[in-house]
Amino acid sequence: MSQNYNQNPEYRTYGYPQGYGAVPSQTPAYGTQQYIPPQTQVPTQPVQQPQVSPTLPGQLPIEASYIENILRLNKGKLATVYATFENNREWNAKIFKGVVEAAGRDHLILSDPQSGVRYLLPMVYLDYVTFDEEIEYEYPYGLAPNLSTYPPR
Repeated sequence: MSQNYNQNPEYRTYGYPQGYGAVPSQTPAYGTQQYIPPQTQVPTQPVQQPQVSPTLPGQLPIEASYIENILRLNKGKLATVYATFENNREWNAKIFKGVVEAAGRDHLILSDPQSGVRYLLPMVYLDYVTFDEEIEYEYPYGLAPNLSTYPPR
Protein backbone atom coordinates (compact mmCIF):
# COMPACT_ATOMS: atom_id res chain seq x y z
CA MET A 1 0.00 0.00 0.00
CA SER A 2 2.80 2.42 0.77
CA GLN A 3 4.20 1.71 -2.66
CA ASN A 4 0.94 2.78 -4.30
CA TYR A 5 0.79 5.81 -2.06
CA ASN A 6 4.23 7.07 -3.08
CA GLN A 7 3.77 6.29 -6.76
CA ASN A 8 0.33 7.81 -7.17
CA PRO A 9 0.91 11.41 -8.39
CA GLU A 10 -2.37 12.49 -6.84
CA TYR A 11 -1.02 11.94 -3.31
CA ARG A 12 2.58 13.13 -3.53
CA THR A 13 1.96 16.28 -1.50
CA TYR A 14 1.27 14.75 1.93
CA GLY A 15 -1.89 12.95 0.98
CA TYR A 16 -3.59 15.92 -0.64
CA PRO A 17 -4.72 15.94 -4.28
CA GLN A 18 -2.19 17.22 -6.80
CA GLY A 19 -1.88 20.98 -6.83
CA TYR A 20 -3.39 21.39 -3.38
CA GLY A 21 -1.01 23.47 -1.30
CA ALA A 22 1.44 23.93 -4.15
CA VAL A 23 2.53 27.44 -5.05
CA PRO A 24 0.79 28.48 -8.27
CA SER A 25 2.99 29.51 -11.16
CA GLN A 26 0.90 32.57 -11.94
CA THR A 27 -1.09 35.02 -9.87
CA PRO A 28 -4.81 34.19 -9.73
CA ALA A 29 -7.22 36.53 -11.50
CA TYR A 30 -8.60 38.04 -8.31
CA GLY A 31 -5.12 39.21 -7.30
CA THR A 32 -4.47 41.09 -10.53
CA GLN A 33 -7.38 43.46 -10.33
CA GLN A 34 -6.76 46.79 -8.67
CA TYR A 35 -9.44 48.81 -6.89
CA ILE A 36 -9.57 52.41 -8.05
CA PRO A 37 -11.70 54.62 -5.81
CA PRO A 38 -14.16 57.02 -7.43
CA GLN A 39 -12.73 60.47 -8.14
CA THR A 40 -15.31 62.49 -6.23
CA GLN A 41 -14.04 65.20 -3.95
CA VAL A 42 -15.64 65.73 -0.59
CA PRO A 43 -15.50 69.34 0.59
CA THR A 44 -13.40 69.55 3.72
CA GLN A 45 -14.86 71.24 6.75
CA PRO A 46 -12.84 72.75 9.56
CA VAL A 47 -12.47 70.49 12.57
CA GLN A 48 -14.71 71.69 15.37
CA GLN A 49 -13.73 71.51 19.00
CA PRO A 50 -16.02 69.35 21.15
CA GLN A 51 -18.81 71.32 22.72
CA VAL A 52 -19.05 71.36 26.51
CA SER A 53 -22.47 70.21 27.54
CA PRO A 54 -24.55 72.80 29.33
CA THR A 55 -24.64 72.51 33.09
CA LEU A 56 -27.65 72.45 35.29
CA PRO A 57 -27.83 75.11 37.99
CA GLY A 58 -25.99 73.98 41.10
CA GLN A 59 -23.91 71.33 39.32
CA LEU A 60 -20.41 71.18 37.89
CA PRO A 61 -19.93 70.36 34.22
CA ILE A 62 -20.12 66.60 33.72
CA GLU A 63 -16.38 66.22 33.15
CA ALA A 64 -15.58 68.31 36.23
CA SER A 65 -17.74 66.63 38.88
CA TYR A 66 -15.09 64.28 40.21
CA ILE A 67 -14.49 63.78 43.93
CA GLU A 68 -11.07 65.40 43.72
CA ASN A 69 -12.55 68.59 42.25
CA ILE A 70 -15.35 68.72 44.81
CA LEU A 71 -12.81 68.28 47.61
CA ARG A 72 -10.68 71.09 46.14
CA LEU A 73 -13.71 73.37 46.17
CA ASN A 74 -14.10 72.61 49.87
CA LYS A 75 -10.48 73.18 50.83
CA GLY A 76 -10.21 74.48 54.39
CA LYS A 77 -13.42 72.85 55.61
CA LEU A 78 -13.63 70.21 58.32
CA ALA A 79 -14.43 66.81 56.83
CA THR A 80 -15.00 63.30 58.07
CA VAL A 81 -13.51 60.72 55.70
CA TYR A 82 -14.60 57.09 55.81
CA ALA A 83 -12.06 54.66 54.36
CA THR A 84 -11.90 50.90 53.98
CA PHE A 85 -8.62 48.98 53.91
CA GLU A 86 -9.17 45.40 52.74
CA ASN A 87 -7.14 42.49 54.13
CA ASN A 88 -6.01 44.47 57.17
CA ARG A 89 -6.16 42.45 60.41
CA GLU A 90 -5.88 45.45 62.77
CA TRP A 91 -8.52 47.69 61.22
CA ASN A 92 -10.58 47.14 58.12
CA ALA A 93 -12.39 50.47 58.20
CA LYS A 94 -11.17 53.74 59.65
CA ILE A 95 -12.60 57.23 60.10
CA PHE A 96 -10.37 60.29 59.63
CA LYS A 97 -11.46 63.74 60.75
CA GLY A 98 -9.62 66.83 59.62
CA VAL A 99 -9.43 69.94 57.48
CA VAL A 100 -9.16 69.40 53.73
CA GLU A 101 -5.74 70.77 52.76
CA ALA A 102 -5.43 69.39 49.23
CA ALA A 103 -6.89 66.82 46.88
CA GLY A 104 -5.31 65.22 43.86
CA ARG A 105 -6.40 62.66 41.35
CA ASP A 106 -5.29 59.81 43.58
CA HIS A 107 -4.96 61.28 47.07
CA LEU A 108 -6.45 63.51 49.76
CA ILE A 109 -4.52 65.43 52.40
CA LEU A 110 -6.26 66.12 55.72
CA SER A 111 -4.88 67.83 58.81
CA ASP A 112 -6.27 67.22 62.28
CA PRO A 113 -6.59 70.66 63.89
CA GLN A 114 -6.44 69.24 67.43
CA SER A 115 -3.36 67.04 67.12
CA GLY A 116 -1.67 68.66 64.12
CA VAL A 117 -1.33 65.25 62.45
CA ARG A 118 -1.57 65.28 58.67
CA TYR A 119 -3.01 62.35 56.73
CA LEU A 120 -2.19 61.47 53.15
CA LEU A 121 -5.00 59.17 52.07
CA PRO A 122 -5.01 57.35 48.73
CA MET A 123 -8.38 57.86 47.01
CA VAL A 124 -8.61 54.13 46.31
CA TYR A 125 -9.43 53.57 50.01
CA LEU A 126 -11.93 56.43 50.28
CA ASP A 127 -15.56 55.32 50.70
CA TYR A 128 -17.27 58.65 51.33
CA VAL A 129 -16.82 62.07 52.93
CA THR A 130 -19.16 64.04 55.17
CA PHE A 131 -19.07 67.73 56.05
CA ASP A 132 -20.77 69.43 59.00
CA GLU A 133 -21.53 72.46 56.83
CA GLU A 134 -22.81 73.11 53.34
CA ILE A 135 -20.37 72.06 50.66
CA GLU A 136 -19.28 74.01 47.59
CA TYR A 137 -20.14 72.35 44.32
CA GLU A 138 -19.87 75.20 41.79
CA TYR A 139 -16.85 77.14 40.69
CA PRO A 140 -17.30 80.90 41.00
CA TYR A 141 -18.50 82.40 37.70
CA GLY A 142 -15.61 83.36 35.44
CA LEU A 143 -13.01 81.64 37.62
CA ALA A 144 -13.71 78.06 36.60
CA PRO A 145 -10.60 76.36 35.26
CA ASN A 146 -10.93 74.15 32.21
CA LEU A 147 -10.93 70.88 34.15
CA SER A 148 -11.40 68.67 31.11
CA THR A 149 -7.91 69.61 29.94
CA TYR A 150 -6.28 69.65 33.36
CA PRO A 151 -2.64 68.57 32.92
CA PRO A 152 -1.63 65.20 34.40
CA ARG A 153 0.69 65.16 37.38
